[in-house]
Amino acid sequence: MAAYFCSPVQQTQPGHIYDDHMEELHPCIGEEEQVERDKLRSPEPTVSGTYCYLPKNVSQEKSGVPQMQVQDGNGAPCYLPKLQDKFPPPKATTAEGQESQKMGVTGPWTTGHVDWGPLAELTRTRPMVDKYSITRYSEGEWRKHNADVLKGSDKETHHAKVVDHNGRQCATFTVADTNKTQNENTKRLSHRVHDVYRWKVELEHAISTMSDEINTLELQKQRLKTAMGVLHMPESIAGECLSQRTARLEPDIVRDKAEEELIKETALIGEARDFMGRMLKQIEEQLQHNKAIKKCLEIDWSDKKETYDIEAINVGLRNTSKTLLFKPGATRFPDVYVNLQSTPESWEHYTRENLNQLEEECKRSTELRHFLDSFMSDMSRDLCMQADCVDTALAMRIAETDEARQRLENELLKTLKCIADTEKLIKDLKQAIINQDPAMKIAQTRLDNRMLRPRQENCRDIPQYELVDEVKSISKNVSALKGQLQQAEESLCGLVTMRADLEQEIIVKRKTLQIDRDRCQKIRSYYPSTVTLTGY
Repeated sequence: MAAYFCSPVQQTQPGHIYDDHMEELHPCIGEEEQVERDKLRSPEPTVSGTYCYLPKNVSQEKSGVPQMQVQDGNGAPCYLPKLQDKFPPPKATTAEGQESQKMGVTGPWTTGHVDWGPLAELTRTRPMVDKYSITRYSEGEWRKHNADVLKGSDKETHHAKVVDHNGRQCATFTVADTNKTQNENTKRLSHRVHDVYRWKVELEHAISTMSDEINTLELQKQRLKTAMGVLHMPESIAGECLSQRTARLEPDIVRDKAEEELIKETALIGEARDFMGRMLKQIEEQLQHNKAIKKCLEIDWSDKKETYDIEAINVGLRNTSKTLLFKPGATRFPDVYVNLQSTPESWEHYTRENLNQLEEECKRSTELRHFLDSFMSDMSRDLCMQADCVDTALAMRIAETDEARQRLENELLKTLKCIADTEKLIKDLKQAIINQDPAMKIAQTRLDNRMLRPRQENCRDIPQYELVDEVKSISKNVSALKGQLQQAEESLCGLVTMRADLEQEIIVKRKTLQIDRDRCQKIRSYYPSTVTLTGY
């Protein structure tokens, strides 16, 4: 007995056999009422041997179970619970109603006394085992155990059939549901692949358009640089013409029409150069914007290309594919702070926004190119018109200068002829003066000889007076000749001075003609054409 109480394993081990099948005793009702309630709530099956526990579709012969049936007087098998097993056995009492104190092998003082009831299952108490017996359970417990085993077998068999049916139904449903879900997701992925491919194609077209626009704008930029380089030529020509015209001699250093047109041309070239510099900066900025949006589109296209390849692989996956693996971590949504996922709306909005921005940049670039074409055409036309004005003014100035030179040369010829005539006149006058000397000598000699007449013969007669008048006339004539000679000499001096002035003016005009015609016009013959000025 001491060993029984000291071994909890021995106390609790038998109770575990019925733990899963015993009903709990309600704490508010008695034991007999609880038993009756359990009987009404879960009636026990009518057991006839072992046939009641076989499946309906299995015969007894096929099951191999013997057909012998052990039954009690009521027709129930003796190895199954009886009605009296649910009540405690009656106590032995005396005639006076007192509990019997008689000692025996099964008395209350022996170690083999059996006191079992439904309460024993609740309290987990078992009868004590004496040293004369190894029995541990009562017959009621044994029959209860047999009923529990048979009931559990029937229950497990039924449960197995239910599980089999449910399992097969679940397998069929699972396969159908899995295939349906897989097909639907395959269709969704196909639609997604189509959307990605559509946007990828649009991005390819947009990138191609932007590449063409960038190349065209690069050509326009190179054209503008070429035009700026070509612009050095007319600028140098105008500057050289202005510099050469400063070498004109003093009388011809005038602010004529050609000079004004050259200054206008220089100013126009300077304005064109400044404007072309600003245009070059705008083109470079526009190229940066175009390349930036092109880079964004290329990144987007690359992402969509990679996405398209991934989704195409996903669409092509089948249950028989050899690359299938378990990847449970793929079902997790990524952390929004680490790998932000976009929504379909934001995904489409991002691409559409890039395409809209590309269209805007393409529009700005096209407008800039058209403005550049218009500017280059207008600039080249204005420069050529101004060059024509300069050439016209310079040609007119050359014609005027050449006409003046010819007039001066003609005047010089006249002056030279006058000088020659004057020199001859002077020579003739001098000779005429010299020619008057003999007559003067004759007259004076005659007068002197007549003064030698003696006394009364020295008479102031008419010849005397006439000789005196002759001398006076000759002297007057000589004085007149000398006056004419002086005037002729003075005229000769004036003519010589005029000849020098005319020669100087002719030199000036020839210098001007050399600068304007031989230098400026020759330099301006290398003036670039309209096509060259536009950068082509």
